[in-house]
Amino acid sequence: MSSRQARKQVAPPGVTAVTPPLIPLVAQNKTVETILTKKDPGDLSKQVVEVAALLAHGCSVHLWKTIDGKSTIWQESGKLPKGKKITIEKEFSAQNPPRNVSQWARPLKMNGEVLGVLEVSSITSLSEKVRDSLEKFARIAETALNHAGQQRAVQEISAILEATKLLNSTLDLSELLKIVLQLATRLSGADRGTVFLLDRKLNEIWSLVGIGLEEHEIRISVESGIAGWVAFHGHPVRLEDAYADPRFDPTVDCVLGYRTHSLLALPIRNKSEDIVGVLELLNKAEGSFSAADQEFLSCLSDHVALALDNAQLHRELLAKQRMESDLILAHSVQRGLLPKHPPDLEGFDISVAYTPSQMVGGDYYDFMSLSPQKMLTVIADAEGKGVASALMMASVRATLHTLADHERVLEKIVKSMSRIMLGDAQTTKLLSIFFGVLDHRRLGFHYINAGHVPPLVIRQNGVVLELTEGGMVMGVLGNATYKRGYVQFEKGDILVGYTDGITEAMDINGNQYARERLVNTVRREGKASSKHIVETVLADVDRFSQGGPHNDDRVILILKVL
Repeated sequence: MSSRQARKQVAPPGVTAVTPPLIPLVAQNKTVETILTKKDPGDLSKQVVEVAALLAHGCSVHLWKTIDGKSTIWQESGKLPKGKKITIEKEFSAQNPPRNVSQWARPLKMNGEVLGVLEVSSITSLSEKVRDSLEKFARIAETALNHAGQQRAVQEISAILEATKLLNSTLDLSELLKIVLQLATRLSGADRGTVFLLDRKLNEIWSLVGIGLEEHEIRISVESGIAGWVAFHGHPVRLEDAYADPRFDPTVDCVLGYRTHSLLALPIRNKSEDIVGVLELLNKAEGSFSAADQEFLSCLSDHVALALDNAQLHRELLAKQRMESDLILAHSVQRGLLPKHPPDLEGFDISVAYTPSQMVGGDYYDFMSLSPQKMLTVIADAEGKGVASALMMASVRATLHTLADHERVLEKIVKSMSRIMLGDAQTTKLLSIFFGVLDHRRLGFHYINAGHVPPLVIRQNGVVLELTEGGMVMGVLGNATYKRGYVQFEKGDILVGYTDGITEAMDINGNQYARERLVNTVRREGKASSKHIVETVLADVDRFSQGGPHNDDRVILILKVL
């Protein structure tokens, strides 16, 4: 028998005998050297299987590992039928694993624990020489895999360090989400990904940006899709075939013309363990997402959550600052719409002040000339307070100034004002407003009170008049009628106009400042200037209401007849 014939293995009937190639020792050493210098455990495991297949002359080779307590194929090579599945924990925990003439297997360990099992299956008997070569190679492979595991740990630590630096490089939420996705897709090999943020108020998750597509906002109910399921239940999901899972919603795929195959979705939790979002990755470039991908990205998600928290707080702070800036501007604009100072009329001392409860408010006062001897005085109060009421006041002012330029009769001004308010579809608030026309030569005062708190006329003899003639608040009925009232002023009279923020101001016990205290304060200071009376009233109201539950816009107008 020739040496070539002697090297042939005897195959069972019906099976073609395989002539194994001779593998020079130098070639084996080069292959082993390649393995030892490999850094990626995924590539290394593939090399281990390829070399084992060469040593076993093309037999079927499987590299097993344990995931979640179950044995699974790590890498494989060869077309021969697979051997019986190996239970790593039981069959290979012993020093000498069981042998079979057509099957060889050896556990590969790390720090005393089984890392994997290298298995060779043949249709013929494996020679002692082949077994010996496999045993030697298995020890080398074990060392290499241990080394690669350490290399991967170093790489993961480096990746986390890099990620932490990048995540801390910006407080802009949109930019941060781009960084998160760039990191996650690069480190996992995903084709594209999405960061969903949880909107608890709407019970939705929404995306601000996606990798692999243009910026596009997607909103999904937490009751829909894998990402919604993860946001609701707080558990990660890893799928090899997304369409085989009933939780998967293909709607987004249909809209974007995309096909999802493998999928990994992880909850993002803040330091309080509350879910703030979901990281979803699609279609790993090579194979499916692994348990190692899931574990590594779960570790990374802690840093992502912290960065998201900081970005959200920064975003809210910027929004607050913008709002405050807008309110300061609105406050300045509103002040500019009010008269800079009351008119200077011979025989009268007039002063007025306005203090909104917020930066802007819904109270309003104004003075408009109707003729050389007649002046229209207005005090108004819109329902509510804040920006919406302030905008309404700006509209009221514009309307009144237009009417005052064309109308001279008080009733016509009031009727036109009421009609315009009801015809404005944007106006939904009620308006109480007091119109007074002062004939400063004759000391006559015509007025219409449209649901406003009645101004007071305090006479020197102690009599107090309430100016109540008029009608209902504006903005309710289009056919509302208003009656004109009239007061003949006398020297020494004091007209007190105000909004309900003065008399309805409350102390800590819920008692109102009320009309009586206002009258007493004005009487006590009656000999002083109108400006002094205004300042005294406001200071007295502030002292009274300190710590109280009610705070509203306040206007106080004092007109003294000299």
